[in-house]
Amino acid sequence: MQTNLAPEFKNTADGRVAEAILRKCVHCGFCTATCPTYQLLGDELDGPRGRIYLIKQVLEGEAPTRKTQAHLDRCLTCRNCESTCPSGVDYGHLVDIGRKIVEAKVPRPASERFVRWALKEGLPSPAFGPAMKMGQLVRGLLPASLKAKVPAKQNAGAWPTRPHARKVLMLAGCVQPAMMPNINSATARVLDAAGIETLVAAKAGCCGAVKFHLNDQDGGKAEMRTNIDAWWPHVEAGVEAIVMNASGCGVTVKEYGHILQDDPAYAAKARRISELTKDLSELLPELAEKLRGKVAAKAGQIAFHPPCTLQHGQQLRGGVEKHMAALGFKVNTCRVEPHLCCGSAGTYSVLNPELAYELRDRKLKNLAEMQPEQIVSANIGCITHLQSGTGTPVRHWVELLDEALVG
Repeated sequence: MQTNLAPEFKNTADGRVAEAILRKCVHCGFCTATCPTYQLLGDELDGPRGRIYLIKQVLEGEAPTRKTQAHLDRCLTCRNCESTCPSGVDYGHLVDIGRKIVEAKVPRPASERFVRWALKEGLPSPAFGPAMKMGQLVRGLLPASLKAKVPAKQNAGAWPTRPHARKVLMLAGCVQPAMMPNINSATARVLDAAGIETLVAAKAGCCGAVKFHLNDQDGGKAEMRTNIDAWWPHVEAGVEAIVMNASGCGVTVKEYGHILQDDPAYAAKARRISELTKDLSELLPELAEKLRGKVAAKAGQIAFHPPCTLQHGQQLRGGVEKHMAALGFKVNTCRVEPHLCCGSAGTYSVLNPELAYELRDRKLKNLAEMQPEQIVSANIGCITHLQSGTGTPVRHWVELLDEALVG
């Protein structure tokens, strides 16, 4: 794609990155076939190719409008298009740049600004935990739309206390400890059974994704720097990995090196943090080997929904199904549209509920064809979103593995 950037972008870091990405696009349109919003709306501007055109026009000096902003807002950032693209267009980074520029140029109505501010400041806040507890106390009285965002109170169980020579860091996350604390403790227990100690740095908080993807990129970067500072003493002490059991956090932390590449104080550390970061499923081959004979898997069909942040963002596919099967579980993905987003996408289900719930119901219909006893996933956003539309239990796969540990 030929480009002619406007002077205000031509010699900037964002301009150079965007131009290199744009020049890879050959307009083939393969991406539209796997874009969730294009599938639902059938509008070229609600597909990757159309959004690329919009971003190109803005970078070349055309004034963006509220319509431009709406089409970019409707993107789930699922990055399915990246998995499909034969030219290797880095769409995720391009849309981050486009959204930031449009956000600075197009004022939002006060109501939109408030909702987005509440999400980006509220979800990573220390006040989120007490607020969630309060919501769980009155959950039965809440309207259905709000009740869907408040999971029932969960018992986290005991955190293992045995020391091990092998140590990994784990990011607790901003909402997971309050909403589904058992995911973190189950992770620690499974790793403990394999002879690995799980450490949590007290000062590490939100991975930065919430603010970054709501166009407060400076706020997101500040949270990333805070995490790097919290983790760095452990990195220097020799932890072997930073383990993520929420794939949305994992894909973000794996991109710290890219996001902070122009920060002279943090660029090198950010690269090292990204290199050390692993999704929990990347440890499954070793876990399956070490836990063989220690797992009594329950019979029953389990449907696995691979989050977009796992299969498209991190390009990790098939590992959960393969290695859980090696431990005796019957885990399968749906045969129809396994690549398609469930509609959760971070804060998307709050900001674009109609599209989000249409995608959720489409995903649940495909999963239901397997008649599963349980649905499992690898990201808390997908888990809570899917659970809001079905009576079938939806859980993290590590919880099933934890329950099946013998002794």
